[in-house]
Amino acid sequence: MNAIIVEDEVLAQEELSYLINTHSSIKIEATFDDGLDVLKYLQTHEVDAIFLDISIPSLDGVLLAQNISKFAHKPYIVFITAYKEHAAEAFEIEAFDYILKPYHESRIVTMLQKLESHFARDKQSVNKPEDVQPAQGSATRMSHSINLIKDERIIVTDINDIYYAAAQEKVTQVYTRKEEFTMPMNITELCNRLPEEHFFRCHRSYCVNLSKIREIVPWFNNTYILRLSDLDFEVPVSRSKVKEFRQLMRF
Repeated sequence: MNAIIVEDEVLAQEELSYLINTHSSIKIEATFDDGLDVLKYLQTHEVDAIFLDISIPSLDGVLLAQNISKFAHKPYIVFITAYKEHAAEAFEIEAFDYILKPYHESRIVTMLQKLESHFARDKQSVNKPEDVQPAQGSATRMSHSINLIKDERIIVTDINDIYYAAAQEKVTQVYTRKEEFTMPMNITELCNRLPEEHFFRCHRSYCVNLSKIREIVPWFNNTYILRLSDLDFEVPVSRSKVKEFRQLMRF
């Protein structure tokens, strides 16, 4: 796995290079302190990951990442920055992680472990001869993970860890067994990022992981209440979704 570092502070650049070399097998191909130089480099070189500061000359990190996200070959982007207010923008361009300075070594190590793990899994999936390439625009739905936001951090989360999602006005709350995440999008947008073979929009305000359903309880007007494993919460199935739900659950 190869990568570049984009950081205009020499000491920060050197420290990050040291941590990457010490705690991973990632090869640092080049380092940059200017956004336009990065774009020129990427015209003739492919990299697997970019460790990116936001405050850099010529072209700031967010704009640089937005340009890179349109490439045919999309490297993982890890923001490492002092600016917490750009986390939502980083999520929109599907950054792999968002780390705030001053960072702790343990945080970098955890990120590197996840990065190498995801790279190996994605590479294995691509190399499987029986795999069918997803249609344009469906790559997110075919992924094993999703980026979720909590406390202005991007958390790479396994799809199967999600139990359900609930609409809250202009945002959507996503629940795992132990955590809650606030996503800056409506529930329809979130559902479109989840694999439809595992998640069901059971109500206009709820989307549920079918594998987490423990009990299906008959409710009024021929609807149902879903009790989930490990959580003390009940998800409703709306009347308009009952027929489709029965077909999915085969009863």
